[in-house]
Amino acid sequence: MTWTITSGVEEYAAAVEPWLLRDPVRNTVVLTVLRGIRGGQFAEEPLMGWLTEEEGSTAGAFSHTPPYPLLLGDVPPGALPALATMLIELDHVVPGVSGPVRAAEAFAGAWWRPATGRTAQRLYRLGALRPPSTKGKPRIAGPHDLSLAVRFFREFQEEAHVERTADPTPVVAARLNRDELLWWEDDGGPVSIAGVSAPIAGMSRIGPVYTPPELRGRGYGSAVTHAATRKALDEGATEVLLFTDLGNPTSNSIYQRLGYRPIADYVTIHFE
Repeated sequence: MTWTITSGVEEYAAAVEPWLLRDPVRNTVVLTVLRGIRGGQFAEEPLMGWLTEEEGSTAGAFSHTPPYPLLLGDVPPGALPALATMLIELDHVVPGVSGPVRAAEAFAGAWWRPATGRTAQRLYRLGALRPPSTKGKPRIAGPHDLSLAVRFFREFQEEAHVERTADPTPVVAARLNRDELLWWEDDGGPVSIAGVSAPIAGMSRIGPVYTPPELRGRGYGSAVTHAATRKALDEGATEVLLFTDLGNPTSNSIYQRLGYRPIADYVTIHFE
């Protein structure tokens, strides 16, 4: 098997999109990042690549949109040392790696810099949606909400220890333009935010979900997640997914009460 690396998004998409669409649930992040790359929502030029088997069929994919971690699809672990070697030879900076546990660990084991930490995540799939009972109402965020939405995203990144150096403004602006962010409002203003991706091959993903600490314990996170899920279903999603931090038992229990069920584990490993 061989790796091909490119900075051309349509070359990459032609090689990997049919493979990704075979399992849009487990490839949810790679698919939504591909859409973001096509839409120009990342500030730095991305690097992408795919794994080809001897008969010419695609067997794996990665993408890297700095300063975020390298993102892996469900790549055979045995192929990842070769990818690490190629990126080292390119002198490509990789601050971390994210993907299915076995794949991310295989890449980290071959990378030249030591790991400094990891965030364990679980992918959930919606079963039967169950509504919470919470005071307030949802509202789709618009371009005029940019500054407040960016503030919520920054606070989420700091608290969750994810992409803390990344400026979320381009991503937030792109998602606002696509109507992919929802507020839960109470007492006349936003109290919680949730993202919801427009469906790709019937798959939509919720996240991030964030409520400021001083407003927690009132059910706002459950309410905005339910509203985002309802929006995805109304827009034609047949699979609605979300990731949780396994270090946060509260959020895991909240999502299960809404009707989400676990299907796979993922990890982000940070490098020195």
